[in-house]
Amino acid sequence: MRPHRVAVIALDMFVAFDLGTPSQVFGAARHRPAGDRPGGKLGGDGGEGDRVGGRVPVRTPAAGQAGPAGNRHARLAAGEAWNEADPMGVGAPYYEVITVGLGPVRAAGAGFTVVPDLGLDALATADTLIVPGVHGRSTLVQDGGTPEPVLRALREFPGRVMSICTGAFVLAEAGLLDGRKATTHWDYAELFRSRYPKVDLDPDVLFVDDGRVLTSAGVAAGIDLCLHVIRSDHGSEVANRAARRCVVPSWRDGGQSQFIERPVPETGDASTGPTRGWALTRLADDLDLRAMAAHARMSVRTFTRRFREETGLSPARWLAGQRVELARQLLETTDLPVDRIAERAGFGTATSMRQHLHSVVGVAPAAYRSAFRR
Repeated sequence: MRPHRVAVIALDMFVAFDLGTPSQVFGAARHRPAGDRPGGKLGGDGGEGDRVGGRVPVRTPAAGQAGPAGNRHARLAAGEAWNEADPMGVGAPYYEVITVGLGPVRAAGAGFTVVPDLGLDALATADTLIVPGVHGRSTLVQDGGTPEPVLRALREFPGRVMSICTGAFVLAEAGLLDGRKATTHWDYAELFRSRYPKVDLDPDVLFVDDGRVLTSAGVAAGIDLCLHVIRSDHGSEVANRAARRCVVPSWRDGGQSQFIERPVPETGDASTGPTRGWALTRLADDLDLRAMAAHARMSVRTFTRRFREETGLSPARWLAGQRVELARQLLETTDLPVDRIAERAGFGTATSMRQHLHSVVGVAPAAYRSAFRR
């Protein structure tokens, strides 16, 4: 079976970081290499890593759809199943990322031009479609700023659709966000609301998963969204391995407000980072604010202030988020009873874990586990 194909549309004045994010993150999601075992040097996924398709089915080409044998791009456009060798022993890919467009497009403020290898007709073989951010308010506010063929392709695309940063403007222009909850970069929220009043915009989250249509906030939030999709498709272990390969956190709690016009603190020896690392190895313990402050050799007041400066969160909220993430991993990859998972994640009782998990993912532990066993 070929990898799940992700198509990224290159539009004029695209944000270079956004255009490259899907390739980097989805490209890091790979099966375990042959011979690797759970607990080995590359880490295992408890079986979840070998499950293909997840919640979003992978479409395979129809019989007789394969194209000419020579040019890879021609084969992709024709829908031929593609199986890349694994010469470096890093594992076969779950995803393949292609770039499509109408022709050469400029990168905003970067001084270079990109020529997509494939045209919009290649979307016929894609499973997921991503619109990166574009810069320049004239591009966003002027009617006709997005070419009609692109809007038509978005409306007709049957699979999963995602946007990064101001790419949400393009989805909204195509009418895909009407009546849906969505987000975009906080600096463009007022402009977005004035243009698209039918969209339920939430500018204080990193991303929104509204079923078939997903949107993310600015720049790095695109990484969060891509990791969320990998997690939804293949489980936390695969997403965590991808995050490690990209050298980024597998999950960031909080919203965009923590990134608005805030000075970066001088951490140095006073950083709370070592204490966060220490806490992650003791989630099952009865950790509290005083214990964390004592480990950091700070007063509770100083520790709380510096912790919030460095993470944008209170220690209690950060700790709850880490416990929820551990509970999610255990629900996905083990058959432990819910009360045992609650103990190992530090919630104490199944009731407490159920409340915290529901506040984050909107479902009870049993429903969350069953979603990854289908």
